[in-house]
Parts: sequence; C-alpha cells; structure tokens
Amino acid sequence: MPQSRCNDPCSAGYRKAPKQGHHICCYDCVPCSEGEISNGTDSEICHKCPKEEWPDEKKVKCVPRIYEFLSYEKDVLSIIFLGMVLFFSAGTLFISGIFISYWETPIVKANNRTVSLILLVSILFGFLSVFFFLDRPVDITCLLRQTSFGTFFSISVSCVLAKTITVCIAFKASKPGSVCGKCLTVNLSYYVVFICSSVQVLICVVWLLVSPPYVDFDHRSYPGKIIIQCNEGSDLAFYLMLGYVGFLAVVSFVVAFMVRTLPDIYNEAKYITFSMLVFCSVWITMIPAYLSTRGKFMVALEIFAILISCAGILGCIFLPKIHILLLKPNTNVRKTIIRRNKI
Repeated sequence: MPQSRCNDPCSAGYRKAPKQGHHICCYDCVPCSEGEISNGTDSEICHKCPKEEWPDEKKVKCVPRIYEFLSYEKDVLSIIFLGMVLFFSAGTLFISGIFISYWETPIVKANNRTVSLILLVSILFGFLSVFFFLDRPVDITCLLRQTSFGTFFSISVSCVLAKTITVCIAFKASKPGSVCGKCLTVNLSYYVVFICSSVQVLICVVWLLVSPPYVDFDHRSYPGKIIIQCNEGSDLAFYLMLGYVGFLAVVSFVVAFMVRTLPDIYNEAKYITFSMLVFCSVWITMIPAYLSTRGKFMVALEIFAILISCAGILGCIFLPKIHILLLKPNTNVRKTIIRRNKI
C-alpha cells in the first residue's frame, strides 16, 4: 500500500514533531532531549532513561552511568596525594624524633616543648586525615572527613596561638614589676590549647548529632555520570567549623605580627607569623575555587589545601629549629643563648 507522507521516516534517536499549518503526514524529525531515547522509527515520543542510566551517543538505548570519585585505581591525583601524605607524615615523625632526642636542650625548651610536641602530633593527624577524602566515600568516611580535619586543625592553630601568647607574655614578664610573670606559672598555654580546641570539638559534636554528613549521589552535575560525594548535612555547621579555624589563625597571625620584633631568643614569633600567613593565604584562595567546582576536583582542592597549610606550619615553625639542632649545635647551648640575649 502506498504511504501518504511528505518526508522520510524519523530514525531511532529522533521523534516526530508536527509542522504547524501542514497535514498530519508532514512532520519534522527532532532529536530526543537530554536523557531520553527512542529505539524505533517514527517514534511519537522519546522515553526517559532510568535514574542510574544514560543514553548512548545515538540515543537509541540506555547504558549504565559512570560513577565518579577520587579513586586510587583511575586517578593519578590520588596517587600523588598519597605520596605527599606519606612524605609529609614521615617528615613530621622525623622532626618529632629529633625534638624528643634533644628534649633537654635550650632550643627545644625555649618555647614550651610540650605544646610543640602536641603541635607536631596534630599536624601528623592533619596529614593523615587526607585518607578520609580519598577513594569512594562511605558513611563512616563522610562522618569523619570534615570533623577530623577541623578538629586537628583547630588543635594545631590553638597550639600556635598558645606559643604566640607565651612569647608575648614571656617578653613582658622580663620587665621589672610586671604582673605577666605570674601568668607563666599557671600553665596558660595548656589552657589556651584546651579551651580553643574544645570549642571546635563542641561544634563538630553538635553537627554530628543534629545534621550529620552522608553519602550523596549527584545525577545532575555531569551528563552520563553519577558523582559519589559526601553531603555535609548542614552547610551552616560546615562553614562554622571552617570559620572557627580561620578565626584562630587570624588571631594567631595578628598577635605574632605584633611581637615579631622581639629579641632573638624569642624569634619564634617571626616563624609563627610566616606560618599563619601561609595558612591564611592557602585557605583564602582555596575557598572561591572550592565553591565553583564539583565532584572529585572539589575534593582534590580541599586535600591540596590541607596538605599545603599543614606543611606550611610544619616548615615555617620547625625547620629553623631543626637547622640549629642538626647543623649548628654550638648555638644550642645555654651560655650562647644568654650571651645573645644580653647583646
């Protein structure tokens, strides 16, 4: 039988669209919309693929979507981050070992060696918290990745703040008739570390109890992909946690900057100033980029910021001391330090 038509039939992957003002046998062939297929000729409508699937290139059948996350097997970035974590962790352990070996020397004792050791341990755990960000997210890693990072960072910055306050008070206490000398006898540094860290721990505990993070599957950001990511649960809690770390860092930077010109025996303030400058610079530049990316690249940005900021604190504060301990042992003598202080 002859067919009444004024154009060729629509092939698979297309649907019929009537022409306005023409007979019903005249129509246009329109490609199926994004996420839809048609597997026959002259299809009236296109069918939407299931949520876990996506059309192939010809839009004639649905194929499984690709799962995307920062994988050890598929992403070179994961291997690079893993190597950086191991390298920096080994460096932190090496510096900790040197400090313990020279525990009774003046350089180690000068700026509260216990707080310095707590700082080294918190930096080490800050590096190791990166493992919660790598590979496929699961419920436990989503719960721990941001809270562990925030807690360890707050301990680190609290230690830096405690050391800065100690430098400031120690210098003022050396003046005749100063009341600051009494403050050094009540373990002020430990109180600063404990109180500042406890605030962050409280924020994280409330966060986990009220609106904890969970695994989320993003089907919308990238066509043909399912992004497996951690939903923070409460954006307010996340930014509050991050903002509190930034607040401690800014306070440490301001105090250290104010006392950076103290005599050489107290020159750790200069190193603290540089470390907090690096820390703040990294996070200020990271946050806009973090908010504008999606998927595994957003996770990669946060990992990079964690590693660089931890490495900045470690290098700026401890490498000058390690240089003296290992390469200039003659200056690590009480008589030399007293003589430099008199000069």
